[in-house]
Amino acid sequence: MKNILVTGGCGYIGTTLVPKLVEKKFNITVLDNFLFNQQVFSQLYKFPNFEIIKGDVRDEKTVKSLVKKNDVIIPLAALVGAPMCDQDPFSAKTVNSDAIGLLSKIISNDQIIIMPVSNSGYGIGEKNKECDETSNLKPISLYGRSKVEAENYIMQRKNSISLRLATVFGMSERMRIDLLVNNFVYKALTDQSILIFEGHFKRNFIHIQDVTDAMIFCLENFEKMKDNIFNVGLDSANVSKIELANLIKKFIADFTIIESEIGKDPDKRDYIVSNKKIMNKGFMPQYDLEFGIKELIKGLKFLSKSSASNV
Repeated sequence: MKNILVTGGCGYIGTTLVPKLVEKKFNITVLDNFLFNQQVFSQLYKFPNFEIIKGDVRDEKTVKSLVKKNDVIIPLAALVGAPMCDQDPFSAKTVNSDAIGLLSKIISNDQIIIMPVSNSGYGIGEKNKECDETSNLKPISLYGRSKVEAENYIMQRKNSISLRLATVFGMSERMRIDLLVNNFVYKALTDQSILIFEGHFKRNFIHIQDVTDAMIFCLENFEKMKDNIFNVGLDSANVSKIELANLIKKFIADFTIIESEIGKDPDKRDYIVSNKKIMNKGFMPQYDLEFGIKELIKGLKFLSKSSASNV
């Protein structure tokens, strides 16, 4: 049985991943600073293979004591998204990047790191050309730069896997409505309208269940996956913001979409992504955009904005 440390395990991805790992009988330790005062694992305290610790990934003493007890580290702790990083640039660098540098120094060569980063590092891609794992990285935000730096740290060592996640969507115990699909559905439900700037900008998307299943797939197939970088997204979901809004309108008819020709989107990312490399290893996403939209329509009806804010 593997011992696994999940940092930032109380966040959007962690609250979906950790129960799956506990169910698979791994010994799981979660380290989290409870930034949002979230109480999300009450159903797991009964399991002897689950432990949770309050602490900071920048605290070398804490990290050293936990790392030495575990075979696998899944570093999820991060300030996620451009707005949050811009609000606190110091923490963005020290948590997203420097803490991974610290981890890379502490961890032994035999231990495993499986780390999600972001495909936002692609920045602005070439028109009609897919970004793959060999494409140049051109991050245009502090968030993107911090994730590129973090990836560089772990890929300089052996026994690491980096997963460049597409923009994640779907319901989670620690919900986020700042993510694009989640945000558009929330606006459709609450405002019945949306104003879109630069609606032709494209991104790739992936459901949170597929994200967490990809991490487990890497864990269970580590020998054939190790020392590699993989894009994790839906090849069927390289869509523009306008295309996304129109897809949501199929399920929420009373949704007015206004595309402004004046004004700029502060998030300039615009790219399409190939996810063939991880699929060639045998991982296939199971949840498409339509599934996620229908799920979000059910789940977001009863959600308060304050409980799902990220900034």
